[in-house]
Amino acid sequence: MAETLSPCSSRGQCQASMGTNTSSASMDTNASSSVVGGSAWRGREPFSVFTVLILTLLVLLTVATFLWNLLVLATILRVKAFHRVPHNLVASTAVSDVLVAALVMPLSLVKELSAGRRWRLGRELCLVWVCFDVLCCTASIWNVTAIALDRYWSVTRQLQYTLLARRRISNVMIALTWLLSAAISLAPLLGWGETYSPEQERCQLSQDPSYTIVSTGGAFYLPLCVVLFVYWKIYKASKFHMGGRRRNAVVPLPQAAQDKHTEHLP
Repeated sequence: MAETLSPCSSRGQCQASMGTNTSSASMDTNASSSVVGGSAWRGREPFSVFTVLILTLLVLLTVATFLWNLLVLATILRVKAFHRVPHNLVASTAVSDVLVAALVMPLSLVKELSAGRRWRLGRELCLVWVCFDVLCCTASIWNVTAIALDRYWSVTRQLQYTLLARRRISNVMIALTWLLSAAISLAPLLGWGETYSPEQERCQLSQDPSYTIVSTGGAFYLPLCVVLFVYWKIYKASKFHMGGRRRNAVVPLPQAAQDKHTEHLP
């Protein structure tokens, strides 16, 4: 009768081979885990020197923007002489810039620090960030436009643009500035385009073509055209006034003519 061949000649050899296989498997597992951990650690390497420098500058810019505009607001509120036009327009501009530095720029830094510039803060915070970004930036631009219009009317309509009219018109411009900015910023919340993509972890302005045209036109190109036109008119008006002053100025006679005129006097 043929003998049955066993994979192990003895029980001890079997146990030894099993122990060897187990130890080798554990070593392979540890090695693979160390490789995976090492690759994960290499994926989380520290930022480069250039990136750290850029982030440091952005943080300093955020803090400086917040403190500077806060100082402007405190100065306008404390000094009674500044409680008039055009300082109320300057205060409105400072409010919008303070909100940008406090609410928009820190979240932008968090987005820049995330891997792949992905948004990992959820849909609600994304909507808040985009809404305040558009609101404050649009309000800041239109406040600058209101300041330009105030200067233009002060130069070209000195008699009609009295202090009372100036105060009323400036308050109307501030109200219209924030209403227009709110309308542009709240439009995506009402369904005009989408700002957040959970699959791609992306948070950005609405890419709807119609909203892009309206928002960029109302928040940038229209106020830019108004500011350029207004300051061109201010330049022309100032040049005209300077020319009129030169024509009406009394030109002194030359010294020789004065001496000759003195000789003929009795």
